[in-house]
Amino acid sequence: MNIEELGLTKQRTVVLTVIRDSKEHLTANEVFERSKQMLPKISFATVYNSLRFLKEEGHIAEVSFGNAASRFDRMTERHDHAICTLCGKLVDLHLDIPEGMAKRAAALSKFRPESLEITLRGLCPECK
Repeated sequence: MNIEELGLTKQRTVVLTVIRDSKEHLTANEVFERSKQMLPKISFATVYNSLRFLKEEGHIAEVSFGNAASRFDRMTERHDHAICTLCGKLVDLHLDIPEGMAKRAAALSKFRPESLEITLRGLCPECK
């Protein structure tokens, strides 16, 4: 569905446009800075609330790694990530999860699974 068909406020449209136009996984601060270029009077609180709304509505995904700042992803379908341990670069990976892996992970951890994502940590091509 294209952005105009979603019936979003101008501010939410700008935030969604920033995320969809980026090839990177942006932090809330980065989304705010880019949104200000398109809508100079937008506040950080509006951007933050827009990110929360867009995530809850399924238009974007939030990617979190421990205590680091969350990043926002235009891809909402299941996929995996690789993250550089030196510069923090985050890239999407499309891996097939072997059948039964989620069930096995749940049994070993005793967690009730909500999702399963694989994260490769290491050095990106620029940092190695």
